[in-house]
Formats: sequence, C-alpha cells, structure tokens
Amino acid sequence: MSVATQNVSSNEQQQKTKHPPGLYLLFATEAWERFSYYGMRALLVLYLTSTVVQGGLGFKDAWALQLYGLFTGLVYFTPIIGGWITDNFIAKRFAITLGGIIMAIGNITLFGVNTTTGLYIGLVLLIIGNGFFKPNISTLVGELYEDNDPRRDGAFTIFYMGINLGAFFAPLVTGYLANNLFMDPNGPGKADNFYGYRFGFLAAAIGMIIGQIIFNLLAKKYLGDLGTKPNVKAIKDTNSVDKSIPLTKKEKQRTTVIFILAAFTVFFWAGFEQAGSSLTLYTDRFIDRTIGTFEVPAAWFQSINPLLIITLAPVLSYIWIKLARSGKNISVPAKMAMGLVLLGIGFVFTILAVMKTGSDAENITVKANMIFMFMTYFFHTVAELVLSPVGLSAVSRYAPIKLASLLMGVWLSSSFIANLVAGQLAAFTSTLGMLQVFLAVGGAAIVVGLILLAISPKLAKMLD
Repeated sequence: MSVATQNVSSNEQQQKTKHPPGLYLLFATEAWERFSYYGMRALLVLYLTSTVVQGGLGFKDAWALQLYGLFTGLVYFTPIIGGWITDNFIAKRFAITLGGIIMAIGNITLFGVNTTTGLYIGLVLLIIGNGFFKPNISTLVGELYEDNDPRRDGAFTIFYMGINLGAFFAPLVTGYLANNLFMDPNGPGKADNFYGYRFGFLAAAIGMIIGQIIFNLLAKKYLGDLGTKPNVKAIKDTNSVDKSIPLTKKEKQRTTVIFILAAFTVFFWAGFEQAGSSLTLYTDRFIDRTIGTFEVPAAWFQSINPLLIITLAPVLSYIWIKLARSGKNISVPAKMAMGLVLLGIGFVFTILAVMKTGSDAENITVKANMIFMFMTYFFHTVAELVLSPVGLSAVSRYAPIKLASLLMGVWLSSSFIANLVAGQLAAFTSTLGMLQVFLAVGGAAIVVGLILLAISPKLAKMLD
C-alpha cells in the first residue's frame, strides 16, 4: 500500500471516529438553554414562597409546590405539540430559534413584572417556548449521523453533557445573584432580607439570548441545510416516503417500541425525580452535612448529579463506541433496563441510611454520613447516563422521518407523567414514612428493569 493510500485511509478512519462540528454547536446551544431553564427553576419555589417584603410573591407553600409541579410537568408535555408543528409546518432550526426567543421573553417578564400576573405570563411563555425548542434540537443531533453510525449513542452522551453543564452552573450563578450579590439586608421590609430573585431571572434570559446568538451565527457553517425544511417537505425533496403513504410494517414496529420504551421511562423518572423533593428533604434533616466547622448546604447535593454526568459521560461514550466496533453492542432496550436496575440500586443506599436514622424529623437521635447520599446520586447518575441519552438516540434513529419530531415529543412528554407521579410519591413520605416509600420506589425500579430486560430481545428484534 502506498503512502498516499495509507494517508487517505488514515483520514477516513479519523472522520469515522471524530464527531462532526455541528454536534458541538448543538451542545453549546443546549447548554445555554439549560442554564436558562435550571437557573430560573432553582429560584422559582423560593420566589413563590418568600413574602412580598422579601422580594417574593408570598404564596402558600402548598400552592407554590403544586404550581411548581404543574410547570415542570407541562414543560415536558408541550414538546408533543411543538414536535407535531415541526413535522408538518415549520423547519427545526426556525422552531429552535422561535422557542428560544419566546423563553427569553418569558424570563424577561419574570424579571420586569414582579406580580402574580407577570408570573403566570412568564411561566406560560416558558412552557410554550420549550415546546418548540426541546424536541427539535434533540432530533437535529440524530440527523448529523447515518442510521447505523456507531458514533450515534456516543454523540447523544456528549450532547447530554451540554444539558448538565448548564444545569451545574445555573443554580450557582442565579442563586448567588439572588442570595448574595443583589440581596439587600435593608430592603422594603427592613427586618427582612430583600432577595434579588428578579436578577436571577434576568441572568436566565441573558443565557438564553447568548445561546441563540451562537446558534444563529454558526448554524449555516456547521449544520449546512440540516433542519431548514419541515419534515414533510424534506421527505418530498429527497424523494423519500410521501406523507400520504402509510407506514411500513417495520416503521409501525419501531413506533410501537418507542411508545413501549417511553412507558418504561415513566417509572425511571418518577424515581429519579425524588432528588428534588423527598431526597432533598431527607438530606436536609437526616444527613450529617458538617465538614469541620462548615455545614454543607443541602441544595449543594443537587450539583452532584450534573457534575458526575460531565465527568462520566465521556467514559460511557467511549464504552458504547468500543462495544459497537467489537461487535458486542448492547441493545437499546437492554441498556435502558440496566438504567432502571441501577436506579433501584441507588435507593439501596438511601434505605440503609433511613434504617439508621429513622424518618421522624422530630426525634432524630443519629444522622447518617454524607457518603450514603453521594452513593445514591452516583448510581442514579450512571443510571441516567445509561438510559436517557441512549433513549434520545433511539428515537432519532428509529422514528419514521415524517413522525420524527412528534415521537421525540412523545418521548420527552413521558417526563410529564413521571413528574406528576413523583410528586405524589414524595407526598407519601409524610404519611407512610420515608423507608416505606424508598423501598417501594427502589424495589419497583429493579422489578420493572428486570421485566424490560426479559423482553429486550423481542424489542431489539422489532427495532432492527
């Protein structure tokens, strides 16, 4: 073989190994969008429950938490509508920009109109904007690759890092702005601190705007014509399947599997989302958070998950590529089954902690070591990395092209149901006890995971 031939072969191999630059553009756009979302979300309940003289709206705790749950649930529901609109009427890149602009306006409304009316208008705009943005940017990631490209799962794992990069920094930044930089100890209430929540919302808006500027300046260079036409028009322009032609048998099978896997993810996220409710309460009341003379804030434990994802995502990405190239690739349903089982294992550590401390906050005789919660979040993070990006990749790969954005919306909307279920499960900790709830949630995750593992060969065959 000549030197020239060897060089060509080497270059081709590098191209097959490296990810296209468009992935990193979408990574950056998603990171800024998540910075905006998680930055706002970190302050929302505090803003709702703080008194007016503290810079909040003075809502009762019960209504504030219900509103928070409804908001986070609807954020995962509207992608179905946004995905359908994109499948039929507008291009993905336009939908991403439109959604970003609407969300930026929503946060600006929260910043500028500190009333109940301003709150509802701002939240509605955030919900609508997310419906346009979320399903389409995820679908674009998948369209960067051929159907059988072994880099696909790794690409979604890298993309998932963008989500968590924004999620890690956002609460730190907006929390600092609200609780430190713009907090006035001599505010309107005189006796109370006046928190700068509105400036946290402004930071969230600025983050969204930065992301949109980056996306629109660089999209043509790094994405070319990708995502510039509605799916129906793109199908016709490429002489592919016309919208009027029914789905093939294989397309129907793949669509069925996507719905089945989405149903299983409801169980996963219902357990995983305990992190923001029951697990946070347990950490605050029953975990010994002192290091020397310093007490670690309970909220800081929420940074463990995104930090571990950023650290472990490249490792999982590498493993998936190596397994695929060695012919030992694990099927999508089997990977997701592993995620459910790992989630259940994570709850084992919480259960061990509760068995030591009990769940009566009024009679605490001993507190558990922080390592218990760290191990819970460690296994939950690995579970999330095994299940969520792989699921996103599967939808983008196997969904019929004319239903691509709609099915991505269906996939994301499974979290809508999961958030509602998660809230009910968290509420049971006050009546049934934390041990019973954690046993039920962890045990159910393992059982459901084993069921999915048992049927995974059949589902994998329907996909291929």
